[in-house]
Formats: sequence, C-alpha cells, structure tokens
Amino acid sequence: MSNLFNSLLKEIDNEYAGIADEGVEAGDVTGFIGTGSFSLNALLSGSIYGGLPANKVTALAGEPSTGKTFYAINIVRQFLRDNADGFVFYFESESAISKQMLTDRGIDTKRVAVVPVATIQEFRTQAVKILDKYIEDKANKERPPMLFVLDSLGNLSTDKEMADIADGKDTRDMTRAQLVRGAFRVLTLKLGKAKVPLIVTNHVYDVVGSYVPTKKMGGGSGLEYAASTILFLSKKKDKDKDGSVSGAIITANLKKARLTIENKKVETLLDYADGLDPYYGLIDLAEKFGIIKKVSTRYEFPDGIKAFESVIQLNPEKYFTQDILNQIDKKCKEEFLYGKSNVTDVEDAA
Repeated sequence: MSNLFNSLLKEIDNEYAGIADEGVEAGDVTGFIGTGSFSLNALLSGSIYGGLPANKVTALAGEPSTGKTFYAINIVRQFLRDNADGFVFYFESESAISKQMLTDRGIDTKRVAVVPVATIQEFRTQAVKILDKYIEDKANKERPPMLFVLDSLGNLSTDKEMADIADGKDTRDMTRAQLVRGAFRVLTLKLGKAKVPLIVTNHVYDVVGSYVPTKKMGGGSGLEYAASTILFLSKKKDKDKDGSVSGAIITANLKKARLTIENKKVETLLDYADGLDPYYGLIDLAEKFGIIKKVSTRYEFPDGIKAFESVIQLNPEKYFTQDILNQIDKKCKEEFLYGKSNVTDVEDAA
C-alpha cells in the first residue's frame, strides 16, 4: 500500500476516516440487537437471528397507542438478556417510565438509567457527553455494550420554546426542525464510532392534501435522514384473552432500511405483560416459504405432524424445532434482503 496514501489519510485528521478494506466504523453494520421477535428480526436484518443494526439509529413511528414505547422496552429487555454486562440510557420526555413498569416486564433496573429530557438541546448535550466518555475509554477494549433510547422525539421542546412559554408568548419555534437535524448529524457519526445503537420513538401525522392517504413522521426531515431503519407501527386489532384485552396484534411496516427491502411488512403480537411473542408470525412465513402447508383447518409440518394454529401458538417450541427455524431463516434471506452481498453481511454480523 502506498505510503503517500497513508500519510494523506493521517493528514486530514478525521477520527472517523479509515481504509475501506479495514472496515468503516461509522458505516459498517457491526452486529444486530435482537428485538425479541423472530419475524421482526427477519424484517429488519434478513435473519430471524438478527435484529436492528447495533450501531445505527432506528426509528419506531406510529400513532398514539400503537405500542411504540412497549416495542422499545421489549428491545431493551432483549438487549440486557443478550448482554449480561450491557447497560441502557433511556432518555424519556413523556414521564411515562417508572421502575415498576420496567420491573413488571422483567428488566434489570440496575442496568438502566432513566434520563428525563425536556428539550432537543438537552438530549443532544447529554447524549454526546456520554458517547464521548464512552469512546475515550480506549484502554478498556472490551467495553460493555451500551444502548440508547429516546422516547419520544415528538414530545421534545426547544430552549426557545421553553423561554417563550415562561415569558407568556405563544409563538411557534421555527428553528425546531433545524435543531433536530443538527442533533442527529452529530450523533450519527458518534454512534457509529462507539458502536452504540439508538432507538427513537416518534409520532406520525396524516399528510394534508395527499392524493393517496399518506402518513409522515413529525419533527422534520432530521430523523428521516439520520435513521438507518424506520418502522411504521399500526395496531391491527386487540387480542382478547378470557374476555379481557391482554395485548395487540401490531403490523410493522419497514419504511426505510439499509440491508432489507423497504415496504415489507410482518405482523407481531405484543403482549402487554410478556412483551413481543417470539414465535408470532412464523406460521405465516413458514407457510409462505412452503416449509409447512395448510391441510383443511390444520398445518402440516415436514415430519407429518398436523396441528391447529391455536395449538401451535400455545406450544411453539414443540413445532418450531431448530431445524425448522434454520429452514425459515434461509428463506428469509431470499425474502427480505436486497442482494447476495448483504446475505454475507448478515451472516458475518450475526
């Protein structure tokens, strides 16, 4: 390799720059964070064993009561289960998170820091401080994994808006969208370098005057550009158990992705007590891929066993053996990934 090439690279003094052959810290997907749902993992990464990118921004968008916070909490739980020494900074602007809520969902609260934030500037400043300190700890090559959550972007104010309210002014802060863009411009590179994922919940609104009914995320274009992955969540129906609502079937629509094909959808079951059902949606995928087939009112598996859907859902581990899961995983790469190179990326990062 040319010495001139290396000397020129050093000359620009850019901490994020590097030889592409050696990997690009801010650009490469360095692994995946499991969501707790096999089908959702496949939608996001092309593998039921994958999940959301481990060093990128992922947006969970939807109307009120579509389960955005529950989704985020479920991913936090899965992250802590998969990383025994990992920890989470949960930035929240809605005063909705409590120790009891986290404990009830099986989360180790000793490894979660809940950080109330009121403004975009406050979130940006505190997140950057944490990331800089985390990156500076170069002596500790085996730094414990860290996860950021912002819940929610839509509820964050600005310093100007807070000052105007204090002064009794009722004027809209026209700089908000610019502040959001600036915050994510700074955070995106730092998150990539630190290999820290950020989950952001956000609201959506109907686009007025659109020829076709269209929903768009609030807060301007900042999050749209910064997010590696954008999921639009919509509640399909509530799930009843013994006459009471215990959860909801939520459709996850992939609006933006780096690895997988956009506008693909999967259905997930969000149980309000237990979180995301790991196996929900696998019956549909397995049938679509021809791994199992529906015979009258039952599903037939490769070994000849037949069972009703309700029976399979009660004991999914019995029917979705490791061999069946591997067959589904292989087909998911063909279903959700863009190209052959990305198949290798997922296998290497998983």
